[in-house]
Amino acid sequence: MTESEARNALLLRAFELAPPGVVRWTDDDRAWASRAAAEVEGANASGERFVARRAQLALERLGTREATVRRAQRGTDWRPWFGWALPAIAIVAGVASDAIGPSRHVNVLAPPLLAVMAWNLVVYMAIALRVLLLRRTRPRSGILARAIGRVAQRAIVPGRDNRGADDAGDASARRRARHTVVARFAADWAQASAALTAARSARVLHVAAIAFALGALAGLYVRGLVFEYRAGWESTFLDANALHAVLGFVLRPASMLTGIALPDVARLEAMRFPETAGERAAPWIHLYAVTVALVVVLPRALLALYDRVLEHRLARTFALPASDRYFASLLREHSGEAAVVVVVPCHFEPTPQATLTLRSLLDIVFGPALRLVIEPSAAYGAEEKVGAGPASAPSTALVLALFSSSATPEPETHGVFVAQLLAGTPAGGELVALVDESAFASRFGGGDPTSLRRRDERRHAWKRLLAAHECRPVFVDLERDAPTEAARRLREALDRKIAQPIPE
Repeated sequence: MTESEARNALLLRAFELAPPGVVRWTDDDRAWASRAAAEVEGANASGERFVARRAQLALERLGTREATVRRAQRGTDWRPWFGWALPAIAIVAGVASDAIGPSRHVNVLAPPLLAVMAWNLVVYMAIALRVLLLRRTRPRSGILARAIGRVAQRAIVPGRDNRGADDAGDASARRRARHTVVARFAADWAQASAALTAARSARVLHVAAIAFALGALAGLYVRGLVFEYRAGWESTFLDANALHAVLGFVLRPASMLTGIALPDVARLEAMRFPETAGERAAPWIHLYAVTVALVVVLPRALLALYDRVLEHRLARTFALPASDRYFASLLREHSGEAAVVVVVPCHFEPTPQATLTLRSLLDIVFGPALRLVIEPSAAYGAEEKVGAGPASAPSTALVLALFSSSATPEPETHGVFVAQLLAGTPAGGELVALVDESAFASRFGGGDPTSLRRRDERRHAWKRLLAAHECRPVFVDLERDAPTEAARRLREALDRKIAQPIPE
C-alpha cells in the first residue's frame, strides 16, 4: 500500500469511527463503498487493494459533503518545496558566512571550517548511537512524530460549521466532535508515517549540511580571488611541536590526496602570529577544502542517498495494521471469512430470548457471515479456568464477557473472570463486557425514580470494577431492547476501543 493509499485508509477510518451525527456518513454509505470497491477491484484482489480502493471511493463521496476531508488530505501532504528551500537557505548562509574570520589572516589552528567539521562528526556519532539503541529497544514514536502530528492537526482542523444548527451550543458541540475526529486522524497518521517523515527530514538535513559546507567553501574561494589571505597560528598552550601533531592528524588525508606537503616544525615556528606575517594561505585553503569534502560532503551525500532510498521504499510499502478491528473487519468482509465471536457467560445462563437478541445484534455488527460460539457458563469458584478453548483461537474477532446486572460485581470472582479472559484473548481479538440488565429490570421494575437510581448505582459498580481491567461495559436488556439499539451500543463501544485518547 502506498503512502497516499494508507493515508486515505486512516482518514476514512477516523470518519467511519466518528460518533453518530458528527459527519455526513451513514451505514448505507459504508455498504456502498464496500460494494463499489469489490466491483472495481474484483473478487480476486488482495485485501489491501480492496481497502485502498474503498477508501479512495468513499473519500470522493465524503469530500463532497465534508470540507474537512480535502483539508485533511492537503494538510498531511509532504511539501516538496521544503526539500529544496532549506538547502537553498543553507547555501546562501554558507556563502554569506566569513569562513576564515573577520581579518585576512587564516589561523590554521582554529578556522571556522574546523567547527563545521567537528559538528558533523558529532552528528555522525549521534546517528550511530541511535542505530545501536534502536537495535536493542523497540522503536517508539518520538519527538518528531508528535511534532508532525500537532502541525498536521493545526493545518487540518475544521473551520466554522456552516450547517444549519438549532442553536449555537449544538454547532459548537459538533465542531468540537469534528475537531476530535481530525485530531485522531492526525495522531494516527503521524504515528504511521513517523519512519517515512524521519527519513525525509534526515535527507533534507543532510543535503542542507552539504549545501552549507559548499557555500562556505565557495565564498572562501571567491573572496580569495580579490583578497590576499595570510596563514599563520597563535596559541597560549600549544607550541610548534604540538601543532605539528594536530595538523598531521586533521590534514594528513587531504595532504595525501592533493600532494600538498604539510609544514615541518621549523616552518610552523616561522608562521607564528604576531611575530611573523605568516605565509600565503592558498595551500592551506586547498587542504581544508579537501578535508571538508572528506568529512562533510562525502559522508553526508552517502547518508542522503541512503535516506532517499529508504524514503522511496517506505512510501510504497505501508502495511495495514491487520490486528486493528476496523481493518480486520474490512479484510474479512472482502474475503468472505466469518467473524468468530465467542460469548462466555459468567455465573448465569442467558434465556432463549436473550440468546436470540444477542445473535441478532451481533449479526448487525459483524454481518451475516458471523460464527457465534456460546461457551458454558463459568461457575462460582471456576473463574480461573476460563480463557481456554474457542476464546483463545487465533481467528477469534471478539470475546464477549456476558454478565448479569442482578449480580453484585466482585473483584474476587468477576474481576478474576475478566482478567483470565483478557489473558486468553488472542492478538487481533478484542474483549468487551456485555452486562445484561433484563433480570435486574424484572426484579426492580422499570421507569420509576427508585428503580432508575438502583440501576444507575449498579451500573456505576460494574464500571468501577471493569475500569480496573481497562474494560468498558456495554449495558443492554437482552429481553426487551431492540437488536438495532443494542447493536449500536456495542458498535460504539468497539469503536471507542479503537479511537483511543490522542497521545500528547
